[in-house]
Amino acid sequence: METIVLGVEPRVIKKKEAEKLRKNGIVPAVIYHKGEQTIPVSINEIALKKLVHSAESHIIDLQFPDGKIKRSFIKQVQFHPVTDRIIHTDFQLFSADEIIELEVPVAMAGDSIGVEKGGKLLIIRHALTIKGKPEDMPDHLIVDVTKLEIGHTIHVKEIPMEAYTGLTIMDDPDTPVITVLASKKEADATAEAEESTAS
Repeated sequence: METIVLGVEPRVIKKKEAEKLRKNGIVPAVIYHKGEQTIPVSINEIALKKLVHSAESHIIDLQFPDGKIKRSFIKQVQFHPVTDRIIHTDFQLFSADEIIELEVPVAMAGDSIGVEKGGKLLIIRHALTIKGKPEDMPDHLIVDVTKLEIGHTIHVKEIPMEAYTGLTIMDDPDTPVITVLASKKEADATAEAEESTAS
């Protein structure tokens, strides 16, 4: 997994301070670790946006003005309900031997049989929560869709994890991840055939 360096500035929590930061293109954030004091910081919105909307997960080195670096990952992002701008972010620190839970994007491999027959591939869950050591975390979780037929779905419990030693998917095993839907034309034809059979 790639490590990204992100510059942060310590901030003092004051009334309406967060609102002023956002107006200047700065996002308020906090850095926390179990048993340690939470550190309030601010981050450039553009730099953070690129990271949040990336198709891959990252380990993040938070760099302070004095040169100190704290290794972390994004635990939570809050978006504005109307503008969808990032309004707050939580970063969680970790040590090298610590077990963490990280949201990892889902990526597909192979050409689905169902798509070749005219179906439409749909990713239901774009990211899954993975538990394990930071060094073992992948950029994304690859799911092979080659055998996926029309009307069939791959669930969490059906994702082979042999290639991801020491990692566990924390989402509900019955959670649907990827499916192949019938095209509208095929769905209509099926419905007509069922109607004629019924009558």
